[in-house]
Amino acid sequence: MLTLPLTLGALYGGVCLLAFLGQRRMVYFPGGPPAADPGDVGQAFEEHYFEASDGVRLHGWWIPADPGAGAVLLCHGNGGNIAGRLHIASALHEMGLAVFLFDYRGYGNSEGAPDEEGTYLDAVAAWERVTGPLGVAAERLILQGESLGGAVAVELAGRRAAAGLVVESSFTSLADIGAAAYPWLPVRALARIRYGTIDKLGALDLPILLLHSPADEIVPFSHSERLLAAAGGDARLWRTSGGHNDGGFTRRAEDLETVREFYEACLEGEQR
Repeated sequence: MLTLPLTLGALYGGVCLLAFLGQRRMVYFPGGPPAADPGDVGQAFEEHYFEASDGVRLHGWWIPADPGAGAVLLCHGNGGNIAGRLHIASALHEMGLAVFLFDYRGYGNSEGAPDEEGTYLDAVAAWERVTGPLGVAAERLILQGESLGGAVAVELAGRRAAAGLVVESSFTSLADIGAAAYPWLPVRALARIRYGTIDKLGALDLPILLLHSPADEIVPFSHSERLLAAAGGDARLWRTSGGHNDGGFTRRAEDLETVREFYEACLEGEQR
């Protein structure tokens, strides 16, 4: 009589153990060396190699703009590499902004293997590259992240100064995403990779623009609604269109204009 419950219990425990040990493979999907670069879309750029504070060597691209123009530090999502974000860089550069794209450890031409704190250290190193050798003042720099990169950008905004923050198609926490995807698993108890964005936004003192499509099939729009409530004061939520990987704010003219106006306001010191 006890054999079946014990067997099922052992199987369930084994699945929980696999989920606990295999979280990195479930979260990070790094692409190899980029197969394209900004030159392929007609943009002059500089290739940069730099190190995180723990010695991991990272790779990025700097797309310059006119002296005095603002700059964007772009944190990408959990899949692929910076080559897959050239459409975002192009859209921002057409607004007159300089752009710095970088790959997290283990992605593209960056060394190492990804983990949560590692992605945070990588973003800090990218910030230091932009505000150091590249000469951009923190008050002329806006942080932008999409999907998992939104969580990275939020953490970076808590560690380093910036003029503003754009968070696109991102989540309240990775544990919330996992709990919805696997309701039969004790995800919150098992989670070692958390990216708890919702617990961090309220402490930030800078303008915040949340971008999200109600049609997002991977990260529900309600996540950004909850992020907006948590952010409080100087934050707004703009509805984009399409699925999670359909181009985001680059799809429609009105979305591009909203982002452009937000950037202009931040760089002029206005509060939106």
